[in-house]
Amino acid sequence: MNREEENLTDGQILRMKAEEQLAQKNKKEESNIVEIDVKRLLHELQVHQIELEMQNEELRQANETTEAALKKYTMLYDFAPMGYFTLDEHCAICDLNFTGAEILGDKRFALINSNFRLFVSDESKPVFNTFFSKVYSGNSKETCELMLGYDTKTSIHVYLEGIVTPDDRKCLLSVVDISGLTGR
Repeated sequence: MNREEENLTDGQILRMKAEEQLAQKNKKEESNIVEIDVKRLLHELQVHQIELEMQNEELRQANETTEAALKKYTMLYDFAPMGYFTLDEHCAICDLNFTGAEILGDKRFALINSNFRLFVSDESKPVFNTFFSKVYSGNSKETCELMLGYDTKTSIHVYLEGIVTPDDRKCLLSVVDISGLTGR
């Protein structure tokens, strides 16, 4: 017994010892609670990590599917046996495929923003202007036949189909060389 305990009554000593035991017990319980909280937090983090890994796998698969579709539709568009053009309301070429560039006799990138009317032969311009007006005034597909050719380029007889997209009001135009079919 130490000096402080000598002056205390038995009840007071008992009380002090009980409080010390309670403090030690609380420390053990606190460490158990902290340990349980850490385990719960670790579990939540592991579950979240697995969820993220699963989402990442889904995104990877979606990306692969998108890339395959892009490749497929790029091939269909770029290498189609007919010319595809996207024209704005002023007849400027916004986009075209390789066959379209070949029909017009120039490189694809050089034709972007060119006016499609420049490639229509003088004798066919009235037919094309009527066709283009109908495309933009109606909501259905329009067709015509005309001659493409400018400067010293050889004229070719083509069949056109066009329609305007409802969202951005662009003319989607397909051009087929029918020179071999008409004997011209």
